Amino acid sequence: MGLLVKSLGMLCYRNFQAKDVVFGDGMTILCGRNATGKTNTVEALQLLTAGASFRHPRAADLIAEGQEQARISARLEGDGRVIDVACDVTPTKRSFVRNGKKCRPADLSATLMSVLFCPDDLWFVKRGARYRRDELDAFGTQANAGYRRVCQAYARSVEQRNRLLKSPSPDLGLLDAWDASVALGGATLLVARVHLFERLRRHLVQVYERVGEGERVDCTYECSLGVDVAGMDRDQVREVFADRLAQSRETDLRRQQTTVGPQRDDLRFTIDGREARTFGSQGQQRSIVLAWKMAEVACSAEVLGSQPLLLLDDVMSELDAQRRDAVTRFVQDGIQTVVTTTNLGYFPDDLLARSEVVRFGE
Repeated sequence: MGLLVKSLGMLCYRNFQAKDVVFGDGMTILCGRNATGKTNTVEALQLLTAGASFRHPRAADLIAEGQEQARISARLEGDGRVIDVACDVTPTKRSFVRNGKKCRPADLSATLMSVLFCPDDLWFVKRGARYRRDELDAFGTQANAGYRRVCQAYARSVEQRNRLLKSPSPDLGLLDAWDASVALGGATLLVARVHLFERLRRHLVQVYERVGEGERVDCTYECSLGVDVAGMDRDQVREVFADRLAQSRETDLRRQQTTVGPQRDDLRFTIDGREARTFGSQGQQRSIVLAWKMAEVACSAEVLGSQPLLLLDDVMSELDAQRRDAVTRFVQDGIQTVVTTTNLGYFPDDLLARSEVVRFGE
């Protein structure tokens, strides 16, 4: 089964002065009223596995009111290993530690990866393209440290090119140099991103067959370069990208930003060939999101060789009975899961009997 989270400790973190939580090997249900710290606990687990929080807080936001610092720590066990991870927080920074030694946030996901499903994700299909790109890249940066470096390097190149485009009299020779840098970095990112997308897409189609209602879902990667880059190598993509940058230079100078590249791409979902964003019902769109998250779990197990930690924050109340049943059936397949809820009635009795139930606010 790989590594499992056995316990979590929180000191002066968010609404907790001191809180310890013990987790089961299967499902752990955090149950209690709103504003009792259930989501804060999920956030702590995500920080210690992904190295980042879905809330994107400042460091100071993580510290309990009236305190000067906070600490969260977790013990991971499995495959004959015991690993302790922690995050120390001051008002200006977060520092991560693994087995007593400082480490980078990227090192945490290499230890144990997590997949989060929260209410904001239910708008995955309807929201803007950036949300879908960020979801794909966030998964990629957890699954592979090299992916993170590629994303960061490309973002820096685009930022520098945009800064030059905004200058009063851009140096066209320097712009040529940044075009070359952006084309190379963008090609590297596109090849990695499309490869990852195809793996996720395969799992998405398979999972949707189980959570949908006899329909067929599909997803395509829409590249702003105007070509299908699947199957192309980095040099081929770089040549196409460089050509598109040359063609769009006048537009880019006028708009003072880079208008083509991975930062402009999107994912397009269809159900039985019809655009899901436009024609899909809310239930169908939520089934796509659910299938996508399940695909992330399956893909991470495929890439890393072990199951990730699945975090479900207050989503059971947002799903109908059929989709709640799909979630509970999925997580029983050897996946350690932490789920928050205000209502234990969302879970069948047999699952409750096998789950660890932690009550908050009592």
